[in-house]
Amino acid sequence: MSAFRDEIKGWLQKACPETIRGRNFDFAGGHKVPIENADFQSWFDACAERGYTVPTWPVEYGGSGLSAADARILREEMGRIKAPTPLAGMGTAMIGPTLLEHGTPAQKQEHLPKIARGEIRWCQGYSEPGAGSDLAALQTKAVDQGDHYLINGSKIWTSGADQADWIFCLVRTDSKAPKHEGISFVLFSMDSPGVSVEPIQLINGSSPFCQCFFVDVKAEKSNLIGQENRGWTIAKRLLQHERSSISSGGGGIGAGAALPDLALRYGNTAQAKLTDPQTRAEVTSIEIDNRAFGLTLRRAAEENHSGGTQTFATSMFKYYSSELYRRRMESSMSLMGTQATGWEGDGFSNEELAVTRGWLFGKAMTIAGGSSEVQLNIIAKRVLSLPD
Repeated sequence: MSAFRDEIKGWLQKACPETIRGRNFDFAGGHKVPIENADFQSWFDACAERGYTVPTWPVEYGGSGLSAADARILREEMGRIKAPTPLAGMGTAMIGPTLLEHGTPAQKQEHLPKIARGEIRWCQGYSEPGAGSDLAALQTKAVDQGDHYLINGSKIWTSGADQADWIFCLVRTDSKAPKHEGISFVLFSMDSPGVSVEPIQLINGSSPFCQCFFVDVKAEKSNLIGQENRGWTIAKRLLQHERSSISSGGGGIGAGAALPDLALRYGNTAQAKLTDPQTRAEVTSIEIDNRAFGLTLRRAAEENHSGGTQTFATSMFKYYSSELYRRRMESSMSLMGTQATGWEGDGFSNEELAVTRGWLFGKAMTIAGGSSEVQLNIIAKRVLSLPD
């Protein structure tokens, strides 16, 4: 391991330009939102060439074939020099791992290398206007046309749909089957005739979510993942990948400045609040919980020797992550006072405005990937084996 670590250190020093270290580019692939920074493009190209955009994927699908232990070393060394993540998004975190488990050899060869090379950006067609948390009540229909389906319906809260090239979509292929059956998992291009997208403005002022409309959209049967009418099992597995991604990414661990640092940065008012025993206890609890959660995630990853996503434990991590993020943002708002209530204008720094919008976005985090109530139900049934 030491030899591999030394190799990675040397490679990173050459491959990752100083100008992009410590910055977040959030590149999710595709050509609709191209890379504009030349140094980040150089860094991305270097990672893609070595398979480090998806380091644990097999080499034949664009990965590097690293073991879980070596991939952890790579992440640690990238973190040490604050190298930006070369490739993020649903391709690497959700549909890619799902295809590795459930795709045919032809489907893997068709889609995975394009994900690894950043050629395609993906979005998720799950929730519908009439079926939010009750996902299995979806009504978007796919009618069998021989070698393809014709899809009609709509999806909502589709993150990044206006920037995505392809969608992985749940459709109903048998309307007479029980609710959790008769569902199929299909892929199709967002540039297909009959697809239209409308962004949805959120309370925090951004528009990562969209509503998608499908009118006689053609989806080839070669892009049916798994068996027809048996897509619910695949859908649930992908949700585990999604929840794992949320909990290990922007949820709790590492989200925002440490609360004591905020108190020091915002002068007498915030420092005075820290002299209050209740506030000190709250800040201390959040900081301890944040560090403990990070160590728990690391231990879970180390115990999972295959390097894959855990099963129903992801619901515990997702629930705790989103609730911890909410607590952190509430405490940040309290410490910063009126400087955390800005929306725009010269009276607020970019960091202060980010706290305001982050606090608002924290409300969405308790819903995205399955609401906190849904996660508690899964934990009760699948982890604790409590009776219905």
